[in-house]
Amino acid sequence: MENLANYEFWFITGSQDLYGEETLKQVAKNSKEIVDRLNKSKTLPCELVWKPTLLTPEAIHQTLEQANADDKCAGIICWMHTFSPAKMWIAGLSAYKKPLLQLNTQFNEEIPYATMDMDFMNLNQSAHGDREFGFITSRMDLPRKVIVGHWSHERTQKRIADWMRIARAVADGKTLRCLRFGDNMREVAVTDGDKVEAMIKFGWSVPYYGIGDLVAYMNEVKDGDVNALFDEYNQKYEIVYGSDKDFTTKQIKEQAKIEIALRRFLKDNNGKALCTNFQDLWGMKQLPGLAIQRLLADGYGFGAEGDWKTSCLVRTFKVMTDGLVVPGSKGNAFMEDYTYNLVPGEELNMGSHMLEVDPEIAVTKPKVEVHALGIGGKEDPARLVFNTIEGRGLVSAVVDMGNRFRCVVNEINVVPPKAPLPKLPVARMVWQPLPSLETSAEAWILAGGGHHTAFSNIITQEMMQDWAEMVGIECVVIDDGTKIPAFRNELRWNKAYWDSKR
Repeated sequence: MENLANYEFWFITGSQDLYGEETLKQVAKNSKEIVDRLNKSKTLPCELVWKPTLLTPEAIHQTLEQANADDKCAGIICWMHTFSPAKMWIAGLSAYKKPLLQLNTQFNEEIPYATMDMDFMNLNQSAHGDREFGFITSRMDLPRKVIVGHWSHERTQKRIADWMRIARAVADGKTLRCLRFGDNMREVAVTDGDKVEAMIKFGWSVPYYGIGDLVAYMNEVKDGDVNALFDEYNQKYEIVYGSDKDFTTKQIKEQAKIEIALRRFLKDNNGKALCTNFQDLWGMKQLPGLAIQRLLADGYGFGAEGDWKTSCLVRTFKVMTDGLVVPGSKGNAFMEDYTYNLVPGEELNMGSHMLEVDPEIAVTKPKVEVHALGIGGKEDPARLVFNTIEGRGLVSAVVDMGNRFRCVVNEINVVPPKAPLPKLPVARMVWQPLPSLETSAEAWILAGGGHHTAFSNIITQEMMQDWAEMVGIECVVIDDGTKIPAFRNELRWNKAYWDSKR
């Protein structure tokens, strides 16, 4: 995905000048080796940049201000190799505005019982120094991540890498532009929200463009470009022509024209996400379907019916998982809750959307089909039809609670449909919500979660909680351990906490 590899993270080591020159040389040598070996591990998604050991309040403040000003720096990792008096950190941490990870590690993996002396103790004080640093970040109520473990261990490196991915997504969000073609679907509440506050909190910019602006781009698309893209569709997907091949071809080429125009419009207006509204399609023959699915597969965010919050969250998921390979998992998608199976013992939720589910999560080669939409009053649009990959995943929504944003997360288990769906010509997903449909749906509704979600079978619950911590919003999770009385209380306590921060 574009530009994501350009982000870097700074590795900052804390100490003080009381230890003497020889000890501080060893501190620098050890921290350099940690950075070098972490980079060589190929686990981290971005480069880790070593910075000189910080010994004074002035150096700390200057370095953290430099991190703020450097667009490439997406966050810092702090490690107290020795003891670093935390009053030195107050001015710098007060000024610092980006994600912060405290790595509670040490250079040596085990205690050298036979050779350990006071020189060794003075040099290797992470258990000591990191508690001092932890106190000041707690006292200052700073959002941060704490990871404990030896830096060479696979689990520690994986957790650092996941944190980097979230911080990188936060950095991407600071410049994210979600282009709105049309406005929010008329009279719908949950998809609407405070766009100014979203820009303050996340960085998300959601400028409005009339659908006529896109139509003007469509009118400039050449037939040769449409034919070339149609040939690409033929190679990549299975086209179902039905009884009227000419009609099907014509409808698919209309989507190709839309796709070409959308890509050019997004590029010209620096858009990485978009949303449409089937109530506002003046000048267009079809609601974008196949075109949107293709954009999603290339890393753009999307939300239907003007849902810019979900569009931005889908884009955030794409950035979080870019380059991350998890066995048995495939990716992320725009999703919507549609209907239930309420047979006792077989309770399931079916997700789908009219047209725009991401083919990244298809379990088989998608088919291109043309069918009537039954809503919106436009021509029959082409779309990709497929079932989705099975296994564990999650769905998430960001909702505007008036005085704050809330992120709602539900862990799910995607299962195969119990029978074919020959009359449902859209992408579809069936899942068992955890801990059960009854409890998860009740909790989701109590939390105000919307019907549109971002789905992922790569992102974890911990990653979502880390993201919410970094951007400073509430996060509630529905999983195996959820019980409604406790969940109700959590919502009440959260309200009291967030109201106190206003």
